[in-house]
Amino acid sequence: MSEKKDSELKDKIVRAIKTVFDPEIPVDVYELGLIYDIQINSGNNIHILMTLTSPNCPAAETIPADVKNRVEMIKEINEVEVEITFDPPYSQELMSEEAKLELGFM
Repeated sequence: MSEKKDSELKDKIVRAIKTVFDPEIPVDVYELGLIYDIQINSGNNIHILMTLTSPNCPAAETIPADVKNRVEMIKEINEVEVEITFDPPYSQELMSEEAKLELGFM
């Protein structure tokens, strides 16, 4: 796949992820900095490496499932794997400026 098509597909993936919100915070998981990496592999299989705001996050089951479901809705995508990691641990520095503004950190 060409770099242009990969870039377009990655943009679609990011837009899909931005529709998933942490139920306790009025900011999407992408702007919160929970998405560490998005890989587009052969056959348009997608691997998403993400974290949660805490290992004890009440939405630990639903957020990754929502991310997977939203990305799977993109017609060009074959399979989606969402991997959770806590390395490096989540911190507020990972948030976008937009998220920090929304939450009053700036």
